[in-house]
Amino acid sequence: MSSGNAGSTWRLRGRAIASAAAIVAVTLVAAGCSSGDDGGATPDAQRFSASPQAASEIATPPSVDPDWPRWGFTHTGISANNVTQRFEQDVSQALSPIPMLQNQHIMGFGALNPEPHPGDYYWEDLDSRTNLMRQSGGTPVITLCCAPDWMKGGPQGPTEESAWAEHLEDAPYPEHFDDFAKLSAAVADRYRDVKYFMVWNELKGFWKDHSKPADYKGYTELYNKVYDAVKKVRPDAKIGGPYIGFDTNREGTSELRGSWGVVNQNVLDAFTYWFENKKGADFVVVDGASLTDAHELLPDAFGALGKFSAVTSWLRKKTGDMPIWWSEWYFVPEDGTAWPAAKRLAVQAASMIEFARSGAATALYWNPQAKSGACDGCMWDPKTGALLPTGKLVSGFAKWFPADAKLEDVTSSNPAIRVLAQPEQLVMVNTTEKKIDATVDGKKVTLQPHEVRWSAR
Repeated sequence: MSSGNAGSTWRLRGRAIASAAAIVAVTLVAAGCSSGDDGGATPDAQRFSASPQAASEIATPPSVDPDWPRWGFTHTGISANNVTQRFEQDVSQALSPIPMLQNQHIMGFGALNPEPHPGDYYWEDLDSRTNLMRQSGGTPVITLCCAPDWMKGGPQGPTEESAWAEHLEDAPYPEHFDDFAKLSAAVADRYRDVKYFMVWNELKGFWKDHSKPADYKGYTELYNKVYDAVKKVRPDAKIGGPYIGFDTNREGTSELRGSWGVVNQNVLDAFTYWFENKKGADFVVVDGASLTDAHELLPDAFGALGKFSAVTSWLRKKTGDMPIWWSEWYFVPEDGTAWPAAKRLAVQAASMIEFARSGAATALYWNPQAKSGACDGCMWDPKTGALLPTGKLVSGFAKWFPADAKLEDVTSSNPAIRVLAQPEQLVMVNTTEKKIDATVDGKKVTLQPHEVRWSAR
């Protein structure tokens, strides 16, 4: 099925709308359905089936920098620096014990227009976000997106409120590719402690109709100009692309397919062109959702996660084992229903197991933070700044399963329990809505429905 002119619906979450006074994140919170049956204790030989674990064999990840944390998150429209100084300190204190990757876009997603007039830079928002990264001990990453209005047919000056909603994701015009490359170089030169840069985001503006081929030649031209400009001022910088979303449909013609669906051939064509025509790259960036563009989870919420390991494996083979970065990843349908918190966390944990076992070098969680109220899937509590279950999960993976962790196969008497283990620690995920008694790593355990449990070995 086609994703239509707007592209994948899951691709629309997190769009930042900004005014001169504030930046408001409009996050389409992903949701799905659950039977809500807590069930009771069941014996090891259970009558319900468990989704197969796609990454059944542990893959050795490609070489990355020493102590590379692998896990992290992207700051969106609201983050800790948008509340109070005390709150920012509280969040920084909560994050700092286990440093992880932290990513920020240069325009939108919490940052106002960085170049309202040619050569006239506005750094306040990026300064604030990068200071938060430093204060919290994070490894900073910058996404070189989006582009000032005057580079894409709009007026000079601060971005107007309507333009945030209507034109944030427009691509710069070809005659302004050099201007955007110059801006990217200025960013890299200002933030010299930032080593990693991703170029653009999801081919925004280069791929408006996902049923048709993307303008991958235009994107590649922009990428190459940015690559050259940044490397000129920062030879030490690490640069990656193409930051393309791997769309999935139920049916289609593509070499990359599985029980989870079929990857849009237009994605593979765009990726291949970029890879074969890029000036250079230090890592490869993609994103995607476990669900199809029609919000289907095939064959189910946990089985669909096999897409992540399959795409990672395909990319590693295609690129000669370059480091693979997942800049965003999603696993909950956006059909208006809600999953219980335990199920959401369990599916997220199982997703991260897929990334680790298939040898992904990096996975960045898109943090849908809010200033107040309910905050499903948020990294920290909007009131106290303390880490919420999602934040603790990402932090736990950063601590125990960095890119150089030595993964070990661990047996479970019940395949419904997914396990990721290293010599000192393991994490278990109950993929069912039933209570399970099982033997994992030689120890008897009882996991509650959708429980995620850490255990020393």
